[in-house]
Amino acid sequence: MNGLIELEEMSFYAYHGCFKEEQVVGNKFAVNISFITNCGPASASDHLADAVNYVHIYNIAKREMAIKSHLLEHVAGRIITAIQKEFPQIMSLKVKVSKLNPPVGGQMKQVSVTLEG
Repeated sequence: MNGLIELEEMSFYAYHGCFKEEQVVGNKFAVNISFITNCGPASASDHLADAVNYVHIYNIAKREMAIKSHLLEHVAGRIITAIQKEFPQIMSLKVKVSKLNPPVGGQMKQVSVTLEG
């Protein structure tokens, strides 16, 4: 029984960007992760050992967000690679990284990059 699991609007303060100021001052970011996995064993057993641990997924995102990068594509790619390495049972994975209030010379709510793996 395949299921879609979504971790939505995880909030981080990080230092990603191409401008020196961004890597010094930092900015607010939001991360969304969704994945498809076999939920049959967990739905039958009610045991965490039979599921993908959401806390562990969150901690992977947190760890990767703490590493400075110039590009959101690089951050999202690292998150995907790390999750796939630790959870090979995930069949499909999507990671969206959003920079809130990006410095684009005008008003913008956010800019986002979404990668699938």
